[in-house]
Amino acid sequence: MGLMQQAYDTYCAMEPQYAGIYGKAKEPLVPVSHQLVNAELELTLDAGGHLLDARSVEAEQAATIIPVTESSSGRTGKAPGAHPLCDQIQFLSPLYPAKYESYLTQLHRWEVSPYGHPKLSAIARYVERGTIVEDLAQRGVISLDEKGLPAKEKQVVRWRVETGAENETPACWQDQSLFQAFIDYYASTKSGKSAFCMVTGKNAPPASQHPKKIINLCANAKLISANDTSGFTYRGRFTDDSQAATMSYEASQKIHSALHWLAATQGVFIGGRTFLCWNPQGIEIPKPQAAFLRRSAARQIKYSDYRKALSETLRGWQETIPRDAGAVVAAFDAATSGRLSLTYYSELPVSDLLERLHNWDALCCWEHSSFGIQSPSLSQIADCAFGTVRVSDRQTKLETDERVMRQQVQRLLSCRVDRGKMPADIARAAAAKASNLQIMDAALRETVLFTACAVLRKYKYDWYKEEWSMALEPQKKDVSYQYGRLLAVFEKLERDTYDSNEQREPNAIRMQSVFAKRPLYASRIIWEQLKKAYYPKLAPGARIKYDRIIEQIIQEISSFPQAEQEEALKDTYLFGYYLQRSALYTSGKTENSQEEE
Repeated sequence: MGLMQQAYDTYCAMEPQYAGIYGKAKEPLVPVSHQLVNAELELTLDAGGHLLDARSVEAEQAATIIPVTESSSGRTGKAPGAHPLCDQIQFLSPLYPAKYESYLTQLHRWEVSPYGHPKLSAIARYVERGTIVEDLAQRGVISLDEKGLPAKEKQVVRWRVETGAENETPACWQDQSLFQAFIDYYASTKSGKSAFCMVTGKNAPPASQHPKKIINLCANAKLISANDTSGFTYRGRFTDDSQAATMSYEASQKIHSALHWLAATQGVFIGGRTFLCWNPQGIEIPKPQAAFLRRSAARQIKYSDYRKALSETLRGWQETIPRDAGAVVAAFDAATSGRLSLTYYSELPVSDLLERLHNWDALCCWEHSSFGIQSPSLSQIADCAFGTVRVSDRQTKLETDERVMRQQVQRLLSCRVDRGKMPADIARAAAAKASNLQIMDAALRETVLFTACAVLRKYKYDWYKEEWSMALEPQKKDVSYQYGRLLAVFEKLERDTYDSNEQREPNAIRMQSVFAKRPLYASRIIWEQLKKAYYPKLAPGARIKYDRIIEQIIQEISSFPQAEQEEALKDTYLFGYYLQRSALYTSGKTENSQEEE
């Protein structure tokens, strides 16, 4: 159906419940011929147009629905067309003659039309007096510069007209009757021309301009624009812009309003790019950027428990969502300050989306020491693969360039939604990051190791159909895996000799990069250092335990040809390292608890 049709259908489905209504969502769905702006000033008038009150608007209450025309909604500094009702101070004061005249002309035309509204007369009479700047300054709401002009001339004014009891006179930006009055009025001004709408399939007044402000972070960027009358970017294909795409004014308004509302209420912003996933009928569906299974308070120990929880989550979604429901996944980014691009788009049944999210998480997962078995988010994977380690407040964290972040998250999103394989370069980068643990603190180290193992686990299955267990396998026939186990034992052995406040890194961690490249050489050096400086500090029972584990690992390594023992390690060493490390710390906690008993 395409993005435009899906957005149009979304508006039509959501209009009765959300259009022009505050409080039901993060933002109201904006009616046709209206726009959502942030108002800074609020003026209250009586029915005769006399000022009753003026105040500054608090930021959390600033969202204001205002009527707009095609030209005013996309206005620029070069073409500052006035809005019909609410506008900046400079359009409401005779101190700015051209803009003032433009505003009053717009307002009067609407006021005297068959679609006028009682509140318009009150606002018109007040603005005609030309005293707004003086009134606001006297009340201390605004300040003036040395020329007697408003210091902030672009502050937006909204109106409240008291025509009766307060509960009977909604504010202008909440008045459904006022919304409809302008919709009908503006539609009447466009009734002379008709064209075929490629969205609705009907003849209707065409849109000559399309709204901006779909994405708040790039408010001036338009998704549709055909105002190039000098370069003629459509030359060679069409003779004019209408042949490229014809859309009715009403359809354009509904499409852009729906997309803005979706981005504001459901959008996920990553690296400056906006990601959307929605059902056009308003049914709640999971977001593909996050883990399918929500974190449980209870730590999952067994993989079977995790698979069971995943399956139960899948069934839960399937029971609440109709089988014929559809999902739309899209990503938007501003190619330039004035152009918004659709960088990713997919339509699929919700049932397919659920299964694909489930399948991804069933493979791209690992056991985290604090949260149990989890699947990392897409942004976490991108951070782990391409982030730079930074030190902040004695803590280390990953920082990823915004451009890299949005590109890689979209790659991963496409893989997850479209059943793609885990990209090899991402797997390699994650493994490389996890092979340089020395520069990270304990918390970041755990996150990077967990994420890298989850990524590698899916990568191995996608490309080689290898299934790697999250349970330690002492007899695993993989020399890199066994070397990873040995590295973990070396690290834990040395840490067991430290004082409680000792923070330095063990030799195993300091030599990790060398160990990965020359495992046999590095393991001999580390073992000699341990035997000389640290092994004697161990209690007799601990020596026996480590002797047994090291001997078993060396036997496994020795079963491989000498050449394989000397080769650089494969990324599978991280599996062995992580699992053996977890086993040692788990056994250590068990032993300590038994001693306390």
